[in-house]
Amino acid sequence: MNEQSSDLRETVRQRYAAAATTVTEGAAACCGSGPTAVEIDANFGSGLYDADERAGLPAEAVAASLGCGNPTAVAELRDGDRVLDLGSGGGIDVLLSARRVGPTGKAYGLDMTEEMLALALANAEKAGAGNVEFLKGSIEAIPLPANTIDVVISNCVINLSVDKPAVFAEMFRVLRPGGRIGISDVVADDALTSAQRAERGDYVGCIAGALSFAEYRAGLEAAGFTDVGITPTHAVADGMHSAIVRATKAATTATGPDAPAAHAADGSCCGVSACCTPAEEAVDPTVGVDEAKSAAGCGCTS
Repeated sequence: MNEQSSDLRETVRQRYAAAATTVTEGAAACCGSGPTAVEIDANFGSGLYDADERAGLPAEAVAASLGCGNPTAVAELRDGDRVLDLGSGGGIDVLLSARRVGPTGKAYGLDMTEEMLALALANAEKAGAGNVEFLKGSIEAIPLPANTIDVVISNCVINLSVDKPAVFAEMFRVLRPGGRIGISDVVADDALTSAQRAERGDYVGCIAGALSFAEYRAGLEAAGFTDVGITPTHAVADGMHSAIVRATKAATTATGPDAPAAHAADGSCCGVSACCTPAEEAVDPTVGVDEAKSAAGCGCTS
């Protein structure tokens, strides 16, 4: 990573750490225009969620929402799904996902900011959510095994990455064959140059780092995704849009040592029985399901 990219990442970290601290201290995440502020307006934040969705969530999770959409509303989450939220912040989308996937599913949140992770953990405890887990790390190097996630979501975070091809490649890697993404992000009109995007807002404000529609599609397709769809929902600046991004990791039919494992007749595969169902268990009782799958490079599908 070059010096400019490192500086941008640190600026993003500082801004969102400040937002988490502000919420923890009892204020709203929209904290003015100071050197560590995160500015949001009606196009961003908790107002993009229905009142029914916000009901029952910790106030701090709602206050810390800085996204440009509602990915849980478009990701078509199902009972038993394993969901990963990239840049999970205060945890609002993780907690909403946990509700949707039920006790047989699981929702992971990934964030690089210690302050946001601490806030998210506190919110999960207040919500009594037992099927969530928060991970520290970068979205360019996801700390999860390959072929283990059903759905990847994200809310206005990928535009903040300094290495978007790495993010797309990592999403593809962790998704199981047949898995999908449901993302809210800021996307620019194809006619806007990088300089013109920067004129409309700064990097940490989710504007300057946004990809164009064509760049976003090309990036996902280069990573291996199919059925890519990018649908604008509302304008956030001149020529800049909040958009819903959907794509699929095709179910593979490949063979050979690197191909995902197939189901055996007894429903077992890659070190577990009843593979990819709520009843799955490790064949070796001394290890956990995730450990058994990771060791075998599991890619089985439900």
